[in-house]
Parts: sequence; C-alpha cells; structure tokens
Amino acid sequence: MSGGFLLVLALMLPAVGVAAMFAVPMRAPERIAWLVYPPTLAVVIAIAVAVGRSGEALSYTLGGWAPPLGLMLRADGASAVMMVMSAIILGLVGISACMQFHTPDGVREARVPFTFWALLLALWSALNLVFLAQDLFTLFVALELLTFAAVPLVCLNGKADTLQAALRYLLFALVGSVFYLLGVALIYGAYGMLDFAALRTVARDDLATSLAIALMVGGLMAKTAVFPVHLWLPPAHAGAPAPASAVLSALVIKAPFFLIVRLWFDLLPAQGLLAANMLAALGAASILFCSVLALRQARLKLMIAYSTVAQVGYLFLMFPLATSDAPWETLAWSGGLLQLVSHAFAKAAMFVAAGLIAEALGHDRIDDLAGAAKAAPISVFAFALAGLSLMGLPPSGGFNAKVMLISGAVMLEQWWIAVVILAGGVLAAGYVFRVIGKATADPAEGVEIRPVARSLEAVPLALAICALVIGFVPLQPFAYLAIGRATGVIP
Repeated sequence: MSGGFLLVLALMLPAVGVAAMFAVPMRAPERIAWLVYPPTLAVVIAIAVAVGRSGEALSYTLGGWAPPLGLMLRADGASAVMMVMSAIILGLVGISACMQFHTPDGVREARVPFTFWALLLALWSALNLVFLAQDLFTLFVALELLTFAAVPLVCLNGKADTLQAALRYLLFALVGSVFYLLGVALIYGAYGMLDFAALRTVARDDLATSLAIALMVGGLMAKTAVFPVHLWLPPAHAGAPAPASAVLSALVIKAPFFLIVRLWFDLLPAQGLLAANMLAALGAASILFCSVLALRQARLKLMIAYSTVAQVGYLFLMFPLATSDAPWETLAWSGGLLQLVSHAFAKAAMFVAAGLIAEALGHDRIDDLAGAAKAAPISVFAFALAGLSLMGLPPSGGFNAKVMLISGAVMLEQWWIAVVILAGGVLAAGYVFRVIGKATADPAEGVEIRPVARSLEAVPLALAICALVIGFVPLQPFAYLAIGRATGVIP
C-alpha cells in the first residue's frame, strides 16, 4: 500500500536529530531533541492510522530493490503498536529528564546532557528499525545499534559501580549477539536468503532450521534478561539515572522479545510444545525467583529492577498457550503483547517516580522511605497505580493481560501456568505494598525532606494512567494486532 515512505521517516528523523547534535556540538542538545520529537511522533501515529484504516501492513522497498537483493521495511499491527508505545514513553520520559539533563545557561560544553539526548534519539531510531526490518541481518544491525545506544546510558555518572554494571551488560549483550549471528549464518547456509517473507514460504521443519532458531532465540533471551541470563539487568537498571532506567526497562529489553515472537510465530515451521513449555518454564522461574529477590531488596530502584525480570517472565508464558494455526487469534497472543505494553508504561512510571522520591529524600533505601508521600505525594500515588498493573489488579493493563493468559492456560489445561501467574501476583503485591507502607509513614523527627516540583510529578502519573487505561480494552483477541498476519503468510 502507499505511504511506505513514512517508515523511512520513522527511522531517519531521530537519526537526523543525532547528526544535527554533532553538527552543532554541545549547543543545547535537548532543544534539537524536542525539535525532532513532534514530527517523529506524528509519523508513527500516521503509520498506525494507515495500518488500521487499510487493514493491511505498510511496506517500503529501499531503493526499489526487492528482497532478497534489496531491503524492505514493513509495519504490521504489532509493529505499529510498538512504535506508538515507544514514542509516547520516550516523550514522557524526556520531559522528566529535562531538569536532570539540562545544559546550564552560559555553559558551552556539557558532556552528560549531550550524551544523554544523543543516545536517546539514537536509541529511538534503533528501536524503530527493530520493529520495521524484514531480514535477519538488518535486525542484527538494529539490535547492535540498540545495544551501543543503551549501554552508555547505564554509566552516565561515570562512577565505578555503574561502569562495572555497563560492562557486564555489554558482555551479556555481545554473547547474545554471537548466538544470534550464528543462527543467522545457519539460516543463510540452509536457504541462501535472510528475508522473513521469503523464508516463511520455504522454511523446513528440519534440524538446521530448528538449531538456527534455537541459537537466535537463546541469544535474544540474554538481551531480554529472562532467568537465568538476567544477572546483568538489576545492577544496570538500578545504577542508571532514573530516566535512563525507565527507557531501558520499558523499551530496550522489549525489542529482543518482540523479535523472539516474530521468529517463533512467523519463521519457525512447527512450534514444538516441548520447546514452548521450556520457554514458559524459564518465564515461570523468572516470575517466582526474581519476585522473591525483589522482596528482599533494600534499595527501591534495585527492587524495581528485579521486578522487571519477574514481569518479563510473564511474556514467555504465551508460547505454549498460542498453539493454534493462527496464534494471533488466541487470547494468549493478545495477552502476551498486552502484558508487554502495560508493563512498559507501568515500569517507566515506577522508575521515574523512584527517581523523584530519591531526589526528595536524598536516598532510595526502602526502610527509610517514611515521609516520601509528603514530599512527593503524586509520585508515590503513581507508583501505587503502576503497582496495580504489576500485581494484576483491575483496572489495569496488567490485569487484562494476566486474565487472558490465565484463560488460555485453563482452556488448554495448562494449570501450572495459571498457578504461577496467581503466585506472581501475590509476590508482586508483597513488594509493592512494602514500599507504599514505608512511603506513607510519618517521617522521623529531624529528617530532611525536599519537596518535589508538582510539574515533574505529572510525568510518572501520566505513565501510570496509561498503564491503567489499557485495562479498559476488551478481554478478547485484538484484531489490530493480527493485521498483516491474517492470511498466515507474510506478503
């Protein structure tokens, strides 16, 4: 369909912003970022509207060379949702970062603000490429760009502990890239092509294809940080500045999972139930093990980081539950993607709120949070609202997602998955209410508290409200997410 040039604009506008920052170095990079943001947001919304109106995927062939010789960009329903979600979260998190990463008046060079805003735009462009690319090697390039934009965000303060966390993150990401690239090489050796649509029509249910998908999924799991390859995430997300933590937790780890979904449902000729149950078992281990670890954390941001690993586990429960010939028509498919989106908004709200609470109290020790509700009441309220989604309580996107997954588990008599989801909700309630209880207590006499600007507190509240609004979607498979997949063959 026409309008495919919008896909190019979605990639290029943030990249042009980065180039402009280098062309006019160290001159208020946040202004350039905010000049780029409105047109890019308008482009991704236009893509989503075009996909919805036509009921077809939007595609564009770069340079007029069709695959396998050339490259194609393609936006289906799921891609459009991911791009709109990313744009909204990046915009709101950017607002929260304006004060922390503001170039001081009269200062010609400010390294940290320049680095933050340039990386944020680079990360946005890489995310859009992950959601739009249609061949396995371009996706590898997109994942690398995403990694090299995300890792420096962890160590912006230059402290030794954050540098160590960033290096560990980089090590896991690179190992994951090696596994992914080995899988790509196997696919190319077996078929002589890397384009998704072409591979879909010729993929065989043989050892080489299964091994290639297993290597790629394994590598992407390291980047997603599911148990037991999650060790890099808690120190990285807890050590980064709050706006960076919000972006990393809400968006960066969702991109490799989105690619796992595409490999599993779009490329693998036959999804074996044993392999699907193994993925779900790792997801269940993430939910239970990391929820218990979250309960034991002394610092608020570290608790939220372990909660991220636990919530990522829910995403992997969809694989043995979406087993029909048209998985995108199942409750589990919609429930899994709804969990992805609702968790992104909820976790961004929590990290931004945690940053404001730490600013008010001067620390983020959970046992010493008394008085936080007086200094930053809206932030604490936003934290509680976002916690509803993590616990799976109504009204929230997390509630709808978990109900859909439980319904899918009951219909297929996968009772253990339903039990894990319910147990995960109870554990999440434990660590969320622990924070709320401490934050709403009266502060001890003599404790110094700095009130937080209400305008800044509006950001986590808006993010948390987004997570709640998603809870009003109907409890049924979403037709929009099936756009581009309804025929079972990617055109």
